[in-house]
Amino acid sequence: MEQLHDLRVSSIIRLSSPGDLKDRLPVDEAAALAIAAGRREIEGILTGKDRRMLVIVGPCSIHDINAAREYAQRLAILRKELEEDLVIVMRVYFEKPRTTIGWKGFINDPHLDDTYDIEHGLYHARKLLLEINAMGLPCATEFLDPITPQYVADVISWAAIGARTIESQTHRQMASGLSMPVGFKNSTDGRLGVAVDAIRSAMHPHSFLGIDQEGRSSVITTKGNPFGHMVLRGGSKGPNYDASSIAEAEALLKKAGLEQSLLVDCSHANSGKQHAQQLKVWEDILRQKREGSRSIAGVMIESNICSGNQPFPEDPQKLHYGVSITDECISWEETERMLREGADTMHSIL
Repeated sequence: MEQLHDLRVSSIIRLSSPGDLKDRLPVDEAAALAIAAGRREIEGILTGKDRRMLVIVGPCSIHDINAAREYAQRLAILRKELEEDLVIVMRVYFEKPRTTIGWKGFINDPHLDDTYDIEHGLYHARKLLLEINAMGLPCATEFLDPITPQYVADVISWAAIGARTIESQTHRQMASGLSMPVGFKNSTDGRLGVAVDAIRSAMHPHSFLGIDQEGRSSVITTKGNPFGHMVLRGGSKGPNYDASSIAEAEALLKKAGLEQSLLVDCSHANSGKQHAQQLKVWEDILRQKREGSRSIAGVMIESNICSGNQPFPEDPQKLHYGVSITDECISWEETERMLREGADTMHSIL
């Protein structure tokens, strides 16, 4: 009989189950406290019970575990120092959506050499998340592949659904079952309505195909996620962080009967992907906060040890330490100045 399946599949490699990985890398008490506290703080900010500002800050993507660990150690100290005015959560992104092709992130290709050692990627991604949480620093990430959350969602305090997957039913269903608040970005062309639709969809229960902790195909039935919210990241027509854009988002959320609470992404289309422009966005947001804005719950900032980014060479050994290989980031020194400025602004408001 003629072969009818796997005509374009070259290999299938079985991975450890989510349960097996969690047995090898369990959550200890210190990490559990940070994860749970981070989720509660974010929920409080989104509902207006906590008037501090949420700041999700960190590298565009993680490609060097050592550099990520050093960055986390610095940020954990700053989180503690500024905790009266800011809730700082580290951006720890292991999956990268691609418009066409390119490096898909640490989980997919941890060695940066197209060997796609996903077993290694999952193990060391979870290990790093546990280490960061143990520092008292909650973590944020974007979930791209619907299977990934089974391996790492228990150690995440905030999750994003990106601009390229915002209209995906699969991702809306997934978000409805996630245990942490989920931010839905506006689409790459700048439309806000799709984010509103995604928030409403994720609020409701869903049943869909997935895998259980043993890795077996299962029907997953969710309760719905009450902490979905919009993230403004700009679009193909330009930025959307200004006061009029914020007002437009508020009106759409109010019309849909949703909490008028949103985040502003200082990077991506809001900064034209130029790291220095993130400061301009940040200062405008602080001005709006001083003028009484209550809907802006927080911001996202792309930051690394060193500023800018670097081309991804054929030899990973040639990469410069602490420099992004994806989008441009501001430096640690710039990050610290911005966060201190933000804490001063919020302190005057609170």
